Amino acid sequence: MNCKVLLIEDDESTNFIHKLVLKSAGIEFVDEALNGMDACNYLENICPDIIFLDINMPVMDGWEFLKEKYERSLCQHVKIAMLTSSLRPEDRKKAKNYSSIIAYYEKPLTLDKIEELKKKLAA
Repeated sequence: MNCKVLLIEDDESTNFIHKLVLKSAGIEFVDEALNGMDACNYLENICPDIIFLDINMPVMDGWEFLKEKYERSLCQHVKIAMLTSSLRPEDRKKAKNYSSIIAYYEKPLTLDKIEELKKKLAA
């Protein structure tokens, strides 16, 4: 899968592990932002093919990022997979309100989740 991925996640250890998993799935182009604000700044210059978005982060959380991304019309066609430790059913339900969110996964990212996501992107 030759695509550009942006991880929006505040935990650098988690980012390291997720990069290893993505690389093992054949995805070489992976950048990271440690919060939603950094991600918005990133999107001003580069539009990835897919974003893995955490919900609970300092500075700007995942929901605030989505609002800001929409208001600023940043990378309007990028697909988003929520990748979170949140077990709250209301978060999963809220994610369904965003057409750009094509998947909702609980951490950690696995090869099975990447394969499932590839199928959704190809559909």
